[in-house]
Amino acid sequence: MKLARFSTGGELELGLVEGNGIVSITATLPFIGADMRQLIQRWPELRDEIAELPRRKESWIPLSDARLHAPIARPGKIFAIGLNYREHAEESSQSAPQQQIWLLKAATATNGPFDKIDLPKISAAVDYEGELVAVMAPAPRFLQRQNARTAVFGYCVGNDVTARDWQFRSQQWSLSKSFDTHAPFGPWIVTADEIEDPHSLSLKTYVNGELRQSANTGQQIYSLWEQIEHLSQAVTLEPGDLVFTGTPAGVGAAMKPRTFLKAGDIVRVELDRIGMIEARCDPLNDA
Repeated sequence: MKLARFSTGGELELGLVEGNGIVSITATLPFIGADMRQLIQRWPELRDEIAELPRRKESWIPLSDARLHAPIARPGKIFAIGLNYREHAEESSQSAPQQQIWLLKAATATNGPFDKIDLPKISAAVDYEGELVAVMAPAPRFLQRQNARTAVFGYCVGNDVTARDWQFRSQQWSLSKSFDTHAPFGPWIVTADEIEDPHSLSLKTYVNGELRQSANTGQQIYSLWEQIEHLSQAVTLEPGDLVFTGTPAGVGAAMKPRTFLKAGDIVRVELDRIGMIEARCDPLNDA
């Protein structure tokens, strides 16, 4: 199933996307409101009822009439792994990491799948990183990779937007990746049962229609299962937490000359079987 947060000019709702339409979950289950994290928490008891919603045509609207918002309004934790594709490590003049490299993006960086990306005056080097994003289900600590799949609720398309000048001035990368609007993801959550193997998906990033990144998620150095195993040794993974699973080669910082995002640029990230997100880059005038 494809689960989204949307609005049609009024209150935010949760919806089930079917073909070119969306059916309101909130209209049938008002106690859920627009709280995707609560829906994930209660998914085992609500799944069957939600699966039947497309038969209720009274709450169906064309997808073109809906504005899609970030599927989760405020993730509790946003993890991102660094240098997880060998060719990206090489283009960054780095060796393939011998250990997983993790950083946190601030929850305030959360952005909708089609909302603008801010270009703040204090950074002249904003870059894109197209990624597969895993959305966590309730999970115990100390998972092993062979049962890590049980910790994944679903998948989104993401863009780990990064202010490279802020990144390169420090050994700590989190702040450079946490600017407001710099964690767009969506356009919906594709539930994990729809994706048999998240390591076999085509990933592409375009800027103004030019293909910049093209890879397969199977090229990750550390698989999603290894990532979850590693994270769960340290923290409790909670419903709606996000894991950005790494970006492939082709970022603007590695181009010759370096080519960063500028006002008016359109960044589009596509993932096979999941969908696409697209954003216009605009200056942040009050930065």
